[in-house]
Amino acid sequence: MASTLPHWDMSVVFPGLDSPEYAAAYAANVKAVDELAALFDAQGIAKLETVLHIEQTVAAFELAASALNRTLEGIITQRAYVAAFVTTDSRNALAQKLMSALEQQLVRLSVLSTRFTAWIGSVDVEQLIERSGMARDHAFMLRKAKAKAAHLMSPAEEELAARLDLTGGTAWTKLHGNYSSQIMAPIELDGETRELPMTAIRNLAYGSRREVRRRAYEAELAAWKRAEVPILAALNGVKGETNTLTERRRWADPLEEALFESHIDQATLDAMMGAAREAFPDFRRYLKAKARILGVEALAWFDLFAPVGESSREWPYEEAGKFIVKQFATYSPKLSGLAKRAFDERWIDAEPREGKRGGAFCMWLRKDESRILANYAPVFGEVSTLAHELGHAYHNLAESKRTILQRDTPMTLAETASIFCQTIVQEAVLKEADAQEQLLILESSLQDSCQVVVDITSRFLFERGVFARRKQSELSAQELNELMLDAQRQTYGDGLDPRYLHPYMWAVKPHYYGSSFYNYPYMFGLLFGLGLYAQYRMDPEGFKAGYDELLASTGMGQAAELAARFGIDTRSAAFWKASLDVIRKDIDRFESLAGGLA
Repeated sequence: MASTLPHWDMSVVFPGLDSPEYAAAYAANVKAVDELAALFDAQGIAKLETVLHIEQTVAAFELAASALNRTLEGIITQRAYVAAFVTTDSRNALAQKLMSALEQQLVRLSVLSTRFTAWIGSVDVEQLIERSGMARDHAFMLRKAKAKAAHLMSPAEEELAARLDLTGGTAWTKLHGNYSSQIMAPIELDGETRELPMTAIRNLAYGSRREVRRRAYEAELAAWKRAEVPILAALNGVKGETNTLTERRRWADPLEEALFESHIDQATLDAMMGAAREAFPDFRRYLKAKARILGVEALAWFDLFAPVGESSREWPYEEAGKFIVKQFATYSPKLSGLAKRAFDERWIDAEPREGKRGGAFCMWLRKDESRILANYAPVFGEVSTLAHELGHAYHNLAESKRTILQRDTPMTLAETASIFCQTIVQEAVLKEADAQEQLLILESSLQDSCQVVVDITSRFLFERGVFARRKQSELSAQELNELMLDAQRQTYGDGLDPRYLHPYMWAVKPHYYGSSFYNYPYMFGLLFGLGLYAQYRMDPEGFKAGYDELLASTGMGQAAELAARFGIDTRSAAFWKASLDVIRKDIDRFESLAGGLA
């Protein structure tokens, strides 16, 4: 079956990495960056010492913003094309080389973008917005840039930081991604020792045989132990660099900067995290109920993803595609049409294989097109994942008429459509399911929710601890393991067997190897998405009237302001508790179904 799973079609962009068309586009993109730099020099786009006349400001802004949008669009599309090869085959030497060349141009663009931010910090933004229609269209970007300019280092320091990033933070990120995707681990299966890639080892956690799950868990931990030296260096490097730059840019800590970039404030984060902590006992009820179903005294880490419930239904890829398209049509023809196009035009790379990145993601490619990476298996959880990623593609479609500078959607709002689409599919399956299938589907959903609320909180605690300790010195693997275990104990509590936690989750998750806090936005996305879905159920037509515009505006406003369009107060714990109540009802239902099996 695996051989029938599709690889994504990138030939619609260029015939190949070594094609003349690719080379010509790269040359055009380099020329565009050259011309942008010349334009910035000619227009004086940099931190100003004297105030410009408003007519000069308007003219300079409109020229600079138009050129920057065009240049960014071209190079982002070409980078996405190359990323399609890098993420599906980390051993593709040509793709790695071309990505490196593109990153050199992206550094130049980063330097120019920083100059643009510094220039915006020097002008009267409100007067500019008043006098220029284009500035009004980019008002949020301008006001955000004005605030960010106050945190810039000197122009020379910012340029140096951008250039050093290729051999610093970006290099550490790349090391983790390439190295971890090539790890092979020995495991005994059915009396035979086999070497499997890490993605395959981790996928065994979803199997029904507990002994196999236990062996996979032990093989995984042993493999991370063997690989810890370069991965440890990468994490220390990334977090050390972030701390240094955060301090130089006069942010209180990396979290303050992350909240700014996420378009939320501390009050929103506190309200959400407080509501999450109050829900931990409910998630522990779910974990204990799952342990009873599996017939174990306490759930081990390697039981977290074990299947429960039964279903005679397999989900071949083609059937999953038809089901998703059909269910999306219950919301709108536009949503189902987007999904059908993704399947028909091979936007999705579904086959798991050696050298391919694990997990799933969606990336914007060009105009209204996206590409989705998945590692598909014929189970409902993977159908749900496809629906989730197609939600991201729909979000990209909604933003397709926006400029690149208007599309700077933060991670907090990036999950808005994906959670919504995932929920549509889950509700549809539950309506058709018998008790055993309901148990299976509810458990799949609760697995995800537990990861996003409980595990994400553990990752937040861990990452906060790493940033704090990294200020003092580099951390050892043992220190990272202890931080991770402590965070898991604080969050999972007695829901998991304390003898079988996962000390190496810091090596597993690629998001730690970026410059910012990555975790809390996923919780925001889940709970915000559930809250919006509840609004949709109460008033379908009224909701539809504003939803696409909300998606099209996620890079153009603070989260609290956008949420207020639907009567949502993100700074109130009540909203987050209401969203968590949706999950609590699923836990109650799961416990009831589980009791019927006792």
